[in-house]
Amino acid sequence: QVQLVESGGGSVQAGGSLRLSCEVSIDTASSVCFAWFRQAPGKGREGVARTYTHRDNGFVARSVEGRFTSSLDVAKNTVYLQMNNLKPEDTAMYYCATRTDGIRYCPLDRAEYNAWGQGTQVTVSS
Repeated sequence: QVQLVESGGGSVQAGGSLRLSCEVSIDTASSVCFAWFRQAPGKGREGVARTYTHRDNGFVARSVEGRFTSSLDVAKNTVYLQMNNLKPEDTAMYYCATRTDGIRYCPLDRAEYNAWGQGTQVTVSS
């Protein structure tokens, strides 16, 4: 069973940057894709970014377009979320996710993912 462990969260001021990491317990090359979600208090879990393992088809949500980038280091079995120009509205718990059912389609819909990390907190102050 795949395990995902996020790290890199913290507290920053608006305009700052953070890089989140997601260490994966299996060979990332064996997974179809990885995604990042976030959940602010009292809100639903929102898809932020998605990276396919075997094709260059990264995608980020409109709310973070131009500021966030997701990448994958297959050699390190690690997925990254680079977050620049952070805003207070980016404050949330951030989760890494993947799907293990072999379906080669990965929309930013939490229902499509069956493996999740425990999350890492990002807090942005104004």
